[in-house]
Amino acid sequence: MLSSMVKEHQTKQITKKEAQETKRKEACAAASDLTQALVDHLNVGVAQAYLNQKKLDAEAKQLHINATNFSKQTQQWLNLVESFSSALKELGDVENWAKTIEGDIRTITTALEIVYKTSQENSS
Repeated sequence: MLSSMVKEHQTKQITKKEAQETKRKEACAAASDLTQALVDHLNVGVAQAYLNQKKLDAEAKQLHINATNFSKQTQQWLNLVESFSSALKELGDVENWAKTIEGDIRTITTALEIVYKTSQENSS
């Protein structure tokens, strides 16, 4: 009787230990699943942030390239306008020179006409 009680007690203990071990394994598996789910959820956000950062970097690089090209084009336009302005100044200088020459030629022509008239009057 005592030995059967001991055996029964040992059997119950073994059964309880097995049940406890099974529950411990289930709890560990559930904790592992929860941890994995949390990590996956966080990784989705991190992956999205990483993709957004890559897009921002690419757009910033393209913006820098566009700004550089715009700066070069603007400098070319400024050089062209400066050349055009210089050409206009030169035309103004040429026009002024031509007017001066024209005035000098009229003065010379008038002087020659006076000399010619005077010499004609003296001859007559």
